[in-house]
Amino acid sequence: MSLLQQDSTELDDAARGEELTRGSGHLVITTIIAAVVVTIVVAIYVLAGQKPPDATGEIEQVWAHAQHSESSGFDANGSPMAKEEMDQVYVFALVKLHNQSKDPLFMHNIMTNATLDDGIHSSYAATAGDYDRVFIAYPTMPVPHGPGLSLMATINPGQTVEGTIVSAFRLTKQQWDARKNLSFTFAFQYKPNLTLTPKIAVIDR
Repeated sequence: MSLLQQDSTELDDAARGEELTRGSGHLVITTIIAAVVVTIVVAIYVLAGQKPPDATGEIEQVWAHAQHSESSGFDANGSPMAKEEMDQVYVFALVKLHNQSKDPLFMHNIMTNATLDDGIHSSYAATAGDYDRVFIAYPTMPVPHGPGLSLMATINPGQTVEGTIVSAFRLTKQQWDARKNLSFTFAFQYKPNLTLTPKIAVIDR
């Protein structure tokens, strides 16, 4: 065989190997593109399935008042009895809630949550009527007496409601001042709770 001649079998094998290598490269690129497309489709599906919250809101103002109380030392019949002392902290919050869903929201509960060294202490908010009675019991309460927010408020689609709530904690002022966090939880029937954290400082009165 001349040096100028080449074995055709060897040439065919080399060509097939080159085609195989080129085909493998195309397969890898196609696989990567397909994976990227699938990832994008899944991301769009997940984002489209995420609904915005039914309710939004804002804690517009928070006041806290430490109240030290002492019993009279007499029972209902006027007989002497040991005096009892009690420390409470009243927490008032001016609240704004907005319904951004297509259905009415039926609120049925509000809780104030204070995080202390020993954990979270929660107190139910008073009814609108009891909120007003606080100012009757303590006429010198140094907190603005605005309209109370009903615990059973119905918020229609697109509606915004505003009002003040009050909760009481059996704490001393020192314990209250040592809190680590404060939040408010609004419970709605058949809907997720809404928890709001004040973005403003608490006003101590």
